This record gives sequence, structure tokens and C-alpha cells, in this order.
Amino acid sequence: MTGIKTDSDLEQLGINTIRGLSMDAPHAAASGHQGTAMALAPLAHVLFTRVLRYSAKHPAWFNRDRFILSAGHASILQYAMLHLTGYGLTLEDLKEFRQLGSLTPGHPEVGHTPGVEVTTGPLGQGFANAVGMAISERWLREKFGAENISHNVFVICGDGDLSEGVSHEAASLAGSQQLGNLICIYDDNHITIDGPTELSLADDAAKRFEAYGWNVIDLGESGEDLDAIENALLDGKSNTTSPTIIILRTHIGHPSPTLTDSPSAHGYAFKDKEIIEAKELMGLPPEESFFVPAEVLDMYRAAGERYQHEAEGYTWRAEDHVGTWNLSSIQDRYEKSVGENVATRVASGVCLEEIAKDFSVIAGGADLTGNTGTALKNCEQLSPSAPSGKQLYYGVREHAMGAVMNGIALHGCVVPVGGTFLVFSDYMRPAIRLAALSKAKVIYSFTHDSVGVGEDGPTHQPIEQIMSLRSIPDLLVIRPADAKETVAAWITALNHDGPTALILSRQNLPVLAETNVEQAQKGAYFLKEDSEANTTLIATGSEVSLCMEYATNETVNVLSIPSWELAEQFVPVIQMWDEYSVDKKVISVEAGVTLGWSRYADKSIGIDRFGASAPGNQVMDALGVNTGNINKEVKKGGN
Repeated sequence: MTGIKTDSDLEQLGINTIRGLSMDAPHAAASGHQGTAMALAPLAHVLFTRVLRYSAKHPAWFNRDRFILSAGHASILQYAMLHLTGYGLTLEDLKEFRQLGSLTPGHPEVGHTPGVEVTTGPLGQGFANAVGMAISERWLREKFGAENISHNVFVICGDGDLSEGVSHEAASLAGSQQLGNLICIYDDNHITIDGPTELSLADDAAKRFEAYGWNVIDLGESGEDLDAIENALLDGKSNTTSPTIIILRTHIGHPSPTLTDSPSAHGYAFKDKEIIEAKELMGLPPEESFFVPAEVLDMYRAAGERYQHEAEGYTWRAEDHVGTWNLSSIQDRYEKSVGENVATRVASGVCLEEIAKDFSVIAGGADLTGNTGTALKNCEQLSPSAPSGKQLYYGVREHAMGAVMNGIALHGCVVPVGGTFLVFSDYMRPAIRLAALSKAKVIYSFTHDSVGVGEDGPTHQPIEQIMSLRSIPDLLVIRPADAKETVAAWITALNHDGPTALILSRQNLPVLAETNVEQAQKGAYFLKEDSEANTTLIATGSEVSLCMEYATNETVNVLSIPSWELAEQFVPVIQMWDEYSVDKKVISVEAGVTLGWSRYADKSIGIDRFGASAPGNQVMDALGVNTGNINKEVKKGGN
């Protein structure tokens, strides 16, 4: 490695340096994925030196291009570029790859590592996140002008991403929305963990994406051709009427003399011998780990500073343009509606309509927009001809909806709201989990929340879903008892720094005199409290009114607990239940599995079986969610 280098020599040295780091960091950790990062080093070089608009010293510059590594297992590729271009990641951080507390975790995590836009790992999610980010960028550009917002979204995906069903849904949505600001690079390396992709994959990706309405650029065997890669990326940027996919044939593990195109190169295959062989072939010091020549670092640091002046002069602040919301008129409306019957999904829709007037929100449902209270009657449909519309029809695409909403939220400045039946939240669970992990401000409108759904039967009647959602760390779950508690749920969700699941009824529920918007925001509060009572009934959602009905002529306490998470935050469990001595008891009532209620209750009334096809009130009664069963448990002696 001596002598004066031409520009092309320096670029090749930079690429080889990336490849060296891609082998060394996983080797130091004895864990990781080396081969994909090695194969994609030329693409990463072109992106970060020739194409992407970013400022390494200003990673939060709002008008930066967004870069997503959907193939998150190749995280060392992104970490290497973040180090080289000057995001603050040091060589020591690379040496701590996959170690406890490091800035270089196994898969990229937003909010943890500067320069990482979304949390990727489960394949296909990052691809769908990119669709959401592209929707958000176009929405903001249309609303606030290209002089303030104008950037592209780039995403690298692989065979695994495009095999997962979520990518099909998201690609279809992107095509129908004609997202010309979205450029996807498909790393077509023909390798999966099990072996060659031909074991299980016979898709023609080009024809598939053409059918979705994408602009397809097939580069063939150009994985090492820097100019061809650059021209394709620039062609993708210039095509503003449809999303672009660039199909790039690469060879995993290249340029290893023994592991190129080997399935083992997908994981941790390059150890001492293989690393030495590859480095010798590339002209790198074979025995030196984490080798970064000074001239390479200078080249990449200069690339990271290309847009520094523009970033420093940028004055548009996203937080100033989210808008405002005020639910006081809706709160007053429902406080005056005591005794009326209103489904909480309907009350939620009224709240959302009010919020959407002046607030940056994109709302819609998975072909269930009207059913889930996510229809915006006075807002334009979001479409290629109306890119700043607030009503987004996701179609029958729960998988994509969840992941796309994460992208919308993490792009910044827009709050996404998505609706489907609670039972179908299972389709969205990976995306919900990632929203919680990312602290993405996403609001889910999950309706038809119990066997009260009725005649559709057990396939559509949620049993385990509420408790399943409560088990996700950092997901706020709120099941309001009536219209007033629904207002409280929305106020809480909009003030919450993270995702919120609203659990809403299909059936009408009475607006109770005793519910209170302010108190409900604490997560738990008494609707009836009697010092003579030996029993406290605790309930959520539709079962609160059932308990209040029973309590009319009985000496019991009734506690509404719309949110476990908030209840434990504002009213510590020990304080809440210490007052009850051994001769007093607590009974929970919820139309779902009883699993978990033992943390609060001595006895639980619930449903630990699947439902049945019949009118909702009949199913509730047949499965024991009724005042008779409550009375039976209250009258039992002892705890």
C-alpha cells in the first residue's frame, strides 16, 4: 500500500477498508454478519460519497435524505460508514460491536446510534418503514413547500426482505401512491441462511415490481461498477412519478477467495485464516485489525461535510409545524351526554375528526376505515394527486400499515393513526413491537374489542389480544369505558412519547355520570367508593358499565382501570391495594383472558375460551360476563 494513488485507487482503498472493518468487527465479537456488508461496500461508498444529502455533524437535520438498511443484519456496513463519515462513532465503538451498552448493537436501533433512522432487524420492516417515510416527506413537501422540505428516501433490502409478506403489501401501496421520492436498492445476492435462494424462491423481482407500478432498473453484474451504481441512483432520483427499485447482483463475501457466494458468509464465517486471505487479496495489512488509512478517513470525512453549510443554515423547524389540537368541545359534548349510548369507536372517531382539523395527522384503516373510527369526513384523500391529504386508505394490508406508520412517525412532524379490528392486531404485532422499541409516536385504533362483536363469530372475536398487547414493553394500552374516557384516551395518546393502542368497542356503551376525563388520564380511579364495602370490582371498557349496573344496589367499590401502564405510573399498585385486608377481596371483570389479572385481583371474571357466533349480548351472557356471575363471586365467602 505505497505510492501515490489516483482518485480511483483511493476509492478502491476506501471500499476495501469498509470490507476490512466488516470482517474485523464481527470477528472481534465472534458474532455478526460479514458477507453482505463486504459485498455492498461499493454501494455504500457511492451512496455516502456521491449521492446522499446528509451532514454527519448534524444527524438530525430535518431536510436530510433518509437512509434505511432494511437488511439490518448487515449493520456493520452502516456503522463503518457512520464512523468513516464523521457521525461520532469511533473505532473503539466498532471494536465494541454487539457488546453490552455499545453504540453498535447487532441490528441498527433508532435513538441509540446517531445516523440510524429506524430500528431494523425483522426482515421487510425497514422496507415498509421507507414507504412510510416517503409518504411523510411528500406530505410535508406539498404542505410546506419544496424550499423547506425536499429529500429522498433510500433503502437497501435483500432477498429476505422481499420474501417476507410485508414487503409485498408495502411495495403495492408505494406503487399505488406513486412515491417518486423512494429509491430501493435490492441486494440480489442469491443467498439465504439455508442456502441458495433457488431452494425456495423463483420470483422474477423485476416483473413483480413492474406490476406494482415501480420504475425498475436492473443493473445486473454491476456490484463493483461505481459509475453504474451512481447513474442508477441518480436515475432513480430523477424519476419523480413512481418509486424506483435498482436490482443489483452482488456476490456475498466478495472478494474472499474461499467464501465468495457461500451461504456461510451470510453469518460469522470470516475468522483469522479467511480474513487474512481476503485482506491479502485486497492489499490491506493482513495482520492488522480495524485498519483505516489516514487518506481514506480524510476522503470520507470530506464527504460527510459536503452539506454541512446547508444544514447549519436550515431554519425550518418541524416541531413548529405539527399544529395544535383541542378536545375541550368534545369533552363538553360527552359530559352533557350522560345516559346516552355511544360506542367508543364512534366517540374516538369524533375525537379524531376534531384533532385532524389543525394537527399534522395521517389517518386510515386497513379497508376498515369507517368501521374503526378512522374516517375523516372533512379531509382530502391522500393520493398522488393530493399528496397532503390526511385520509390514507391502506387497503387490506395490516402488515404494511403497521410498518408504514412507523416510518411516517419516525420521519418526524406527522402523527399516523391506523385502524383495524382488535383481533387483526396480530397481523401487525412485529411492527407494533418495533414501534414500542423505537418509541415511535403511532396511534392504533383497535375496535370490535371483545366477543361483543357478535355474529361474526370466534374468528373475529378477540380473546387474548388485549393481554397480549399489554405484554409489549413501552406500548401504552388504553381501553376506555365510555365516550368520556375515550376523550381522555386521546388526550393521553397525543401527549405520550411513544405508541398507543386504543381498544374500542363496536357496541354502544352508556355514557356514565361517574366517569371523569381528568381522572381517567391517571389510568385508574374509583367510580364508586364505599367505606363499608368488602369487595372492589375492577374493570375496563364495556365491563365498567356492567360493574356499575351491578353496584347500583350493592355495597361494593368500582374501579375503572383503562390503562394498566398508567395505573402503575400514577397510582402504585402497592398503594392502591394495601388498604384491603384479608377479609376483603378484589374481583376483576374483563371480556378477555384472565391471565395477568392476578397481579391486581383475588378472583377474575373473564373468558378463557374462544367465542361463538351469536348477537354480542348473548355471547357475553353465555360466557359469564354478566351481573349474575359478578353477584355469584361477590357473595362467595373469603378471598
